[in-house]
Amino acid sequence: MSSSIRYAQSGDVSIAYQVTGEGPFDLVLVPGFVSHLEYDWEEPRHAAFLERLGSFARLIRLDKRGTGLSDRHGGIADLETRMDDVRAVMDAAGSESAVLFGYFEGGPMSVLFAATYPERTRALVLFGTYARFWRAELEDDRNQAELEDVVSRWGDRSTVTIFAPDADAVLRTWWGARERLAGSPGAIRNLIASSWMTDVTDVLPAIQVPTLVLYRRADPALAPELARFIADEVPGASLVDVPGASTLPWLDSGPLLDRIEEFLTGAPPMGRSDRVLATILFTDLVGSTEAVRRLGDETWARLLESHHATVRRELDRFEGEEIDTAGDGFLATFDGPARAIRCALAIERAVQQLGLEIRLGLHTGEVERPAGGAPRGIAVHVAARIAALAGPGDVLVSATTRDLVAGSGLAFDDHGEFELKGLEERRRVYGARAG
Repeated sequence: MSSSIRYAQSGDVSIAYQVTGEGPFDLVLVPGFVSHLEYDWEEPRHAAFLERLGSFARLIRLDKRGTGLSDRHGGIADLETRMDDVRAVMDAAGSESAVLFGYFEGGPMSVLFAATYPERTRALVLFGTYARFWRAELEDDRNQAELEDVVSRWGDRSTVTIFAPDADAVLRTWWGARERLAGSPGAIRNLIASSWMTDVTDVLPAIQVPTLVLYRRADPALAPELARFIADEVPGASLVDVPGASTLPWLDSGPLLDRIEEFLTGAPPMGRSDRVLATILFTDLVGSTEAVRRLGDETWARLLESHHATVRRELDRFEGEEIDTAGDGFLATFDGPARAIRCALAIERAVQQLGLEIRLGLHTGEVERPAGGAPRGIAVHVAARIAALAGPGDVLVSATTRDLVAGSGLAFDDHGEFELKGLEERRRVYGARAG
């Protein structure tokens, strides 16, 4: 969970910052280009990335001036000014010294801070960054053309492919909204223009703190030579190639975070299991094909929209997590089986009020839940097969789920044992109803 947003005063500009995690040392995350302290939690992989950092450090994040929730300002802010913003945030957060973690455009500023304030820098972590503007070798007119291309596409979701060519629909949608929330086209023009002037090459040998430089050989935007140059110039720096094919640190972040945690804590990270116990719910409308023929496409589309809104309202009320929506069905998960069953019963009643019939199936079991990904495992398949057995208005549950809610006041009717397709053992299935 994220904490409240606070503001640090840096000159006449208010810099937004947020503190999460309770680790034994502070870590300041300096983002590349734009960020938005609140909306960054909305993308599952980004949220998992922040939570992991907060699991071994007290995480301090900021929106750079002119971006996110910080004050907007005119003109171009130089590295020294942005370095002062970080110092102001550390002061406001009560941080005497911290690890500086800078990625992409946040890297050079972190380098300058570490060299200028070694007494306030516990260590320096750099990922996917550069000492000198990463396209400095291009002709000025080509750089200008690419700048204007980015500005013209700002907020339309497409620029994410510069950094993640295989970005999925969830990431693209979030990225477009994040751009619009985090900065205007003018702000990004100023930010890129300031990057053109970035060159901390001569500062690198002055860094006196432990430094970890990470890069991805398959990075679509940054050549490996940029990371190698930094590591060669910083005394005693460690250079690590981590797997992945994106400039964005929160994609394929596991190996990256493992190396960072080990570097900062001196111990390899404890094995983290992606397996959790969850109750899986599948829903499916009954007779939708016939309804489309009877009502027509336009009327059916409006009715389906009402159905989706109804299901989502009940999921929210019972703290379920929507995982996927395919056509007229939902896949959702719950961390409590009783709430899952009550939600399913509420969905059935609410959908019935729309003149629709729905069938629902639930099963509780261990699933693999990688950060930012959908649940996987046999439990998901069991829930899907149970839902397929249901008739109109049925809420069917597995014996496992029924047994876990004993004493909850829910009632069940034995529907018998079934051989579920693709599964070896037969399963007993029960119909749930309010007690």
